[in-house]
Amino acid sequence: MLRKLEWFTLIAFFGLSSALFADQVTLKNGDRLTGTVVKSDGKTLVLHTDAAGDVTLQFAAIQEIKTDQELHVSLKDGKTAVGPVTTADGKIEIATKASGTVEAPKDDVTLIRNDAEQQAYDKSLHPGLRHGWNGGANVGFSVARGNSQTENLAVAFNAVHPTLNDKITLYASSIYSKNDLPAPGSVGANLVQGGLRYDRNINPRLFAFTGADFMANALQFLDLRASYGAGFGYHAIKSEATTLNFLGGLNFTHETYSNGPVNLPITVPPTFVSYGHTNKFVALTLGEELNHKLGKSTVVTQNLYFYPDLQDTSQYRGIFNLGTVTKISKRFGWQNQFGDVYVSNPPVGAKKNDLVITTGLNFSFTH
Repeated sequence: MLRKLEWFTLIAFFGLSSALFADQVTLKNGDRLTGTVVKSDGKTLVLHTDAAGDVTLQFAAIQEIKTDQELHVSLKDGKTAVGPVTTADGKIEIATKASGTVEAPKDDVTLIRNDAEQQAYDKSLHPGLRHGWNGGANVGFSVARGNSQTENLAVAFNAVHPTLNDKITLYASSIYSKNDLPAPGSVGANLVQGGLRYDRNINPRLFAFTGADFMANALQFLDLRASYGAGFGYHAIKSEATTLNFLGGLNFTHETYSNGPVNLPITVPPTFVSYGHTNKFVALTLGEELNHKLGKSTVVTQNLYFYPDLQDTSQYRGIFNLGTVTKISKRFGWQNQFGDVYVSNPPVGAKKNDLVITTGLNFSFTH
């Protein structure tokens, strides 16, 4: 009997201890909840409870918070305090170890995180190179039969690795179209491009960038263009919904053109021979980049780049892109893309403008 009483006392002690060391939230209607405060954005508060899991509460409906654990509290004035939290009479008190008690109006709270949430947030700001990537892939395909017999395939991929102070961007795309009339296997378009860029913030508005771009374009008889550049950018707008950047710098370009298809025996696909010319020159890099969230489900991206040749000012090239992605589900969306690649000095018979319009499925990812 005595042993049973000892076990009951021990269990009751541990149960009471867990309650004593738990966080408590009292609502304005008198309800009291016990658990662990996880986080708050100043509008809602997440409390983890043993019985109901994570419970989300309206911050304005909370009368009092009392925690035994240390919380990371951010205020409207930009200050952050760490320590156990107590609220009463519309004020919040944080018992910090270094500065004593920090007091502020409860309405001044912008963020609250416990240690685990703060560590996850800090890690998201400085992810390793294998983590923190986000981006997407686009696929569009069409077939026409009848008066025309065409096949078109467009694929694209982009990935971004942002941190608190820098950003890595990778991209690649390919557009291929074939028309079986009038010549079987005749290639109408074959555009392949890709590149990478590294941005490093100098201050909240100014950043430096360096990168490399590569392109091959059959309609312009371009075998390969490699452009290596660096410069500075300015965040004219940088908000949650809109980003607008302006770029300026220099690049070194090495490009090789063919003279188009030659009269060889008919083959499928047709044979091309590169016996054209090579250009090497230094050019300016001038650009504008826009990213805007249109409502809850659509993102609009637009960019314009202009590259005037510094060695021959009559020669230049430009690239314009405009696209949208509309979310269908968490991972999938529908994309539309318009692009124009312009070159002022292609070989004789090649097109100066290469207009591209694609539509298809988008798959987004986060790692």
